[in-house]
Amino acid sequence: MPDAYGFTRYGGPETQAFLELPKPVPGPGELLIAVYAAGVNPVDWKVRAGMHRDFLHLGLPAVLGREAAGVVEEVGEGVTGFSVGDPVFGSSAAGRGGYARFAVLTADRTAPKPAAVSFTDAAALPIAAGTGYDAVGLLGAAPGETLLILGVGGGVGVAAAQIAYEAGVTVVGTAAAAKREFVTSLGATAVPYDSGLVAEELKAALPQGPDAILDLVGGDALDGVAALIRPGCRILTVADPGTAARFGARPLTRNSSPRTLTELARRVAAGLLDPRVHRVFPFEEAEAALREVESGHAWGKVVLEMRRA
Repeated sequence: MPDAYGFTRYGGPETQAFLELPKPVPGPGELLIAVYAAGVNPVDWKVRAGMHRDFLHLGLPAVLGREAAGVVEEVGEGVTGFSVGDPVFGSSAAGRGGYARFAVLTADRTAPKPAAVSFTDAAALPIAAGTGYDAVGLLGAAPGETLLILGVGGGVGVAAAQIAYEAGVTVVGTAAAAKREFVTSLGATAVPYDSGLVAEELKAALPQGPDAILDLVGGDALDGVAALIRPGCRILTVADPGTAARFGARPLTRNSSPRTLTELARRVAAGLLDPRVHRVFPFEEAEAALREVESGHAWGKVVLEMRRA
């Protein structure tokens, strides 16, 4: 079997390939894990396309993937709290990737995996669920308030909706009409963005306007709900800085701390959060897994499985 899946140059899907690479070695502050599962995220194809080249410097060929779950194989210098054989999950170290048989994680962005949480669910938590958790916290969504999530059907929106709903927040989310039942199952009121009646349905669902907005779509999504935005509405967005500035929005950032990861795993183990892993692809089908995410139509999370527990 190949060692990893990545890309040989910046560009489209044609640059992707299985790679034969030596087993990586963890540096100071890092962990080497035998990967059981790796999360697949939109950021992965954006890295391959070169959208992050200005701040993420990679040697090519590069391994894809930013999150993984597995068992510790080796502990890097200066790392404490982890031992060989520990089941863990976390974020890939800078310049490394998770679509691999063995991957290097950053120790301060890694947490123990509880026995009650599967490797596939754990691999879905660091990026999307972590972003959703941090976003709800940054927005300060409080019980009795209303939160509008633009693009609720993806991995970040799925986690944010459940976390906000569990906190007593009324959640309204936009998604494709085909996802209405799926979105409702998250505790949110679904508004199809492709129905032609999105403005009317949003006004009916949020007659007083939302207290907070989480924009996971970017582009002109905020323009489409501008009529609902009232003074004092808090906004987080993945949109470009210019769009964010026009609406007084904050950029969506996160900290990836072990404390956040531990809390997410606790919620999953307690049945309070379901990362909604919609599809699990075997490692050999990594191309198909990334293609599904790149299409923009994936439901919840897509995960690659390298080993079975």
